[in-house]
Amino acid sequence: MSGRSADSITLDIERSIVAGELEEGRPLPAERALMEQYGASRTVIREAITALTAKGFLKSRPRYRPIVCRPDASSAMQAAGGVIKHLLDNSRGVHDLYQVRVLFERVLVRDAATGAGKDDLKRLKDALDDNQAAICDSERFYATDVAFHRVLYTISGNPAYPAIHTGFVEWLAPQWSRMPRSEQRNHDNFLAHQAIYEAILMRDPDAAERALVDHLEASWEFVRSTFFAGENE
Repeated sequence: MSGRSADSITLDIERSIVAGELEEGRPLPAERALMEQYGASRTVIREAITALTAKGFLKSRPRYRPIVCRPDASSAMQAAGGVIKHLLDNSRGVHDLYQVRVLFERVLVRDAATGAGKDDLKRLKDALDDNQAAICDSERFYATDVAFHRVLYTISGNPAYPAIHTGFVEWLAPQWSRMPRSEQRNHDNFLAHQAIYEAILMRDPDAAERALVDHLEASWEFVRSTFFAGENE
């Protein structure tokens, strides 16, 4: 059998994992077995394993054979993160990703206003109460701010949405975590969260969307004025 490239081997192993021929949770065949199967060098096999690990199809462990995985939303977001972070080295890239977040959350709050159940509303209210209680502690407030928005991503029950939220938080955190904070700023953000919650509670998707957009646009203006004042948007 003629030698195959790392890309070709990667694609073939991906197909075997998706088809169930390589069982999830089981070790990948040994490197030597793969070398014989594909007529490839150890270097090429290791390139394929590295690529498969980065894409979420394998979980590598030191001194052990990689474990076969079936990628889920979380692993897909993690795989995308390495590329996305390279796009965030200037205000334009950060702004573009932030606008994706705004668009996504506009849909989420509208859906929440029309479809949130009793338990969903309680979780959102509990997150809001935690946010209010943390106003005097900026580090804790930031954590409760993230938690409030995360509830919005869970209401639909779609498991991909919380993974998307985690991605947004991790990708944008370098800007938000460095942002100067104050008790007044925390209080303003709490009031914005409260307006979102009350609109959802009143089953008013238009008001919920307006409150969300006002909140996130104000947040962006504060970030932009803090970090990107010398750059053109």
